[in-house]
Amino acid sequence: MSDEDRGRATPDAPTPEGATEPGTSRRPRIVVFGWGNTSRGDDGLGPLLLQRIEDLGLPHVATIEDFQLQLEHALDLKGADLALFVDASVVAPTPFSFVETGPRLGLTHTSHAMAPEAVLDVYSRVMGETPPPAFVLGMRGEAFELGSGLGAAARDHLEAAFAFLRPLVEAPDAALWRAAATATQDGAD
Repeated sequence: MSDEDRGRATPDAPTPEGATEPGTSRRPRIVVFGWGNTSRGDDGLGPLLLQRIEDLGLPHVATIEDFQLQLEHALDLKGADLALFVDASVVAPTPFSFVETGPRLGLTHTSHAMAPEAVLDVYSRVMGETPPPAFVLGMRGEAFELGSGLGAAARDHLEAAFAFLRPLVEAPDAALWRAAATATQDGAD
């Protein structure tokens, strides 16, 4: 995605209200946020995974890429049935973590270093409703130096994360996602 396209949803994504043809049922809509900076080594994991998801061409998936999460991203959740946040992480177990999350009070709503929980909290406050079920996939990263490329270990983590995530985005079901989150946590113990 080019720099001028950063922060924009994919143009062919379904409408926020999930309009369908008469006589057809609407598939649950997933909004996937990927953030990071491909010029900073493993920090590019989020945008790279987002591109893989986008390349699947799933009509029920809207992708949003940015350098960091912003307050305005709360508005992108309107009409979504599931939300997914993907990023590099220095604290995730190898190769990645996958957890359910929700709005959290007490987080600072600033324009820098916003957490997914803060975006969900902004959504709750602005829209006056509960946000969609939300999950965070954090891929283990180790080298974040400006000008460095993606490390070999990070490439492996990206492959593992995509293999894990692909069936989930193809089957947008919150119960299935929760079971997958539980299974990854049980496997980490």
